[in-house]
Amino acid sequence: MKSAIASLTLAAGLVAAQPHQHHGHQHLHKREGSPVLAERDYQTTVVPAYATAYVDPQGKVIKEDEAEKGIENGLYVVIGETTPVFTPPPPPPPKPTTSSTPQAVFIEQATPSPSPSAPADDGYPTGGTGLTADFPNKKIKCSSFPSDYGALPISWMGLGGWSGIQNVPSYKLGDAAISFIETAIKGMGCRSNAYCSYACPAGYVKTQWPASQGATGQSIGGLYCNADGYLELSRPQVKTLCMPGVGGVTVVNKLKKNVALCRTDYPGTENMVCPTDVQPGATVTLANVDTSDYYIWQNKKTTLQYYANKQGIPVEDACVWDCAQDHDGCGNWAPMIIGTGRTAGITYLSIFQNLPMSTAKPDYNVRMSGDVTIKCGFSNGVYTGSSDTNGCTTGVGPGGAIIEFY
Repeated sequence: MKSAIASLTLAAGLVAAQPHQHHGHQHLHKREGSPVLAERDYQTTVVPAYATAYVDPQGKVIKEDEAEKGIENGLYVVIGETTPVFTPPPPPPPKPTTSSTPQAVFIEQATPSPSPSAPADDGYPTGGTGLTADFPNKKIKCSSFPSDYGALPISWMGLGGWSGIQNVPSYKLGDAAISFIETAIKGMGCRSNAYCSYACPAGYVKTQWPASQGATGQSIGGLYCNADGYLELSRPQVKTLCMPGVGGVTVVNKLKKNVALCRTDYPGTENMVCPTDVQPGATVTLANVDTSDYYIWQNKKTTLQYYANKQGIPVEDACVWDCAQDHDGCGNWAPMIIGTGRTAGITYLSIFQNLPMSTAKPDYNVRMSGDVTIKCGFSNGVYTGSSDTNGCTTGVGPGGAIIEFY
């Protein structure tokens, strides 16, 4: 005897905020020491998402594999379908934390700016307890990298630990735009009249960038080295150098080798040098931002992107513009880009071919799972989960998403 079973198809249009490098837009970087060329375009993409649920006449939900086998064997017949309206999931409620582990909480302090104080004599005052420590404004010399305040030094850049340095000799505090920007090269340090950018640990993003940006569209980020040779907060209303992202995206590495994820130094030089080293067997939280509370470029919201390199390349070799180990498969030519950003309570998570720079393919598979609307993936050289052969975007609810390398 056959049992009648209904098939419900949930259809939702997801508005995906894509980083400017995707969807055919140019994605160009010049060598270190030269101005970065990058076409920025914040566009909206509608991604259809479908999920199927099987319910018997009594309202009991049947597992997908059981339903499919039942239909195949003639035990069930499909008698109809409906298309309910998709309601975006609300953002997760804030949770207080005393741990240094990245939490799914966006923290931005909004205390008044301190009154100007005279520079200290020692160049690096005692204190600082890491990520939660307030940065001592105008008290640390520019020659000292502020690792005691949570900033993550990048030794292989040859910039004294900084992820990028933008010299702005003609800039004056309060300028609406910065007309002349010179990007420092290896061997240079943070010096007066320069913005000195820095990386943060996995799950965290930097808090400092000036209101003034490049006159011709350049992004600028980091602490400001003033005329006296001391580091200043460029967003003094935020006292810490790093803040936890909103969470919701976790990477799991089931390979026998590491995978180097290299986030762009943005705002800043936009080099892909900020490292997240996902070791074999490791579970790592990716930084994710709420686009309403993060960096705004020319009145447009921005997201984060990670260059996913082939497995087995150390971060010091992979997280540079020109990667010597496999020029056409790492660094600026890494095979895949992972994009994250949360808008209106929904995280939009993407994996895409790094076009037009690279035609290389990851030498591993990628699988997404969790509270996702589409199970994007990369398997045996092919992107899955979308009609777009170059990648896929999924919406992530409050339950979060897992990106698995296997």
